[in-house]
Amino acid sequence: MRSVPIRFGTDGWRAVIAADFTFDNVGRLAWGTARWLESQGLASRGVVIGYDTRFLSERFAQHVAAVLATRGIPVILSDGFLPTPALSWATHHYEAGLGVMITASHNPPEYNGYKLKASFGGPALPETVAAVEACIPDEPPDWPENPPQDRIRVEPLRARFLELLRERVDLEAIRSSGLRVVHDAMYGAGQGALRALLGPMVQELRAAYNPGFDREAPEPIEPHLGPLLKLMREEGYDVGLATDGDADRIALVDERGHLVDSHKILALLVRYLYEHRGLRGDIVKTFSTTHMLERMGAHYGLRVHTTPIGFKYVVRHFLEGDVLVGGEESGGLAIKGHIPERDGIFIGLIVLEMLAKLRLRLSALVEALQRDFGPLYNRRLDVHTTEAQKRALLERIRTEGLPAIAGVRVREVQDLDGYKHLLEDGGWLLIRPSGTEPVLRFYSEASSPERAQELVQAGAQLLERAPC
Repeated sequence: MRSVPIRFGTDGWRAVIAADFTFDNVGRLAWGTARWLESQGLASRGVVIGYDTRFLSERFAQHVAAVLATRGIPVILSDGFLPTPALSWATHHYEAGLGVMITASHNPPEYNGYKLKASFGGPALPETVAAVEACIPDEPPDWPENPPQDRIRVEPLRARFLELLRERVDLEAIRSSGLRVVHDAMYGAGQGALRALLGPMVQELRAAYNPGFDREAPEPIEPHLGPLLKLMREEGYDVGLATDGDADRIALVDERGHLVDSHKILALLVRYLYEHRGLRGDIVKTFSTTHMLERMGAHYGLRVHTTPIGFKYVVRHFLEGDVLVGGEESGGLAIKGHIPERDGIFIGLIVLEMLAKLRLRLSALVEALQRDFGPLYNRRLDVHTTEAQKRALLERIRTEGLPAIAGVRVREVQDLDGYKHLLEDGGWLLIRPSGTEPVLRFYSEASSPERAQELVQAGAQLLERAPC
């Protein structure tokens, strides 16, 4: 038995299965969750528990349920795997004290994780996460082998969530549009959802139970979307959608087989909701997300807020203000009129509704964005590195700065979350360590895709020169 310090990252606690993500350590986390609920007088409201398609996720979820039931806390447990947004909605729907989702989201297949969801139907706020973390015991406590089963109720959470989506999207407009759609579920928890809602117009890809994810991280970014890109380029589909391991993130592929990243999806949502659904509200984006949204905010007269990276920072604006669209570069997006949570399936449906009602190709909509608010292109490069190299580069940036990047002078550095270097030619490069993996991330934006790629490559070269 190996007890390790449990620290939540950008979105939950994640660790390698059988190394640190063990039944003992997950049990400690469940015990700490129970302690926090008791300290807040919320134990009687119970906990809703869901899980994704990863190796042993169902067993880990059952273990959490058993630990909570032993503490006398009522549990609602999903009857099968489900998307994280479905668990968030259920936490709100059942008025639970907390929700627990067993998932490592987009991480590589050897990882699993533990996310906390709040009673408002979105990610637990940072102060709640910190308080739960402080309640985790150093060692696994003793608990009975046979927990009280009368405190654990199994419910069809996925089916009920799909009913909610049927009410919130014009599915009839989509079905009658003639669109040919591909959904790449990346072997994750979103598999079957779009087809259940829209029928045979949806062709599914990587929609089988495969907890190893074919040895590839289920993250909807271009390097991991080879099968979808190939199918779109060869078979004449109108739009491709990809969702990550727990279906809270999304990417799109247009009819030409070109990736439409979350930067453009956010911008498309702002335009559609403002111009065609007649909705208003603020735009909220994370630090690594496109500056096109500032241009759109100025054009439409909408306020734009920038937060640190992590949807838990975006959600506070949904709770405290009037938000039209909120989201992050990594594909987690939310809109007005739904739960305050990232939801890849729901956002995908809204995009399909947009294409159906506007009767335009996805590529044409993106070209219009670039014409009216661009041109702006984004790239991201993740580099696995050592802690020593990572610390050395970040310390160099903090103390010495970078006078120029890829031949252009740096005019300003912003340090809200990592170091964003604003360049004199209007581009930028953000350097930031991952909150969940031993990775340094480089994000860029520029007026051409070639220049955006040049910027992230220049950033990675800085890391190569850092001391070992």
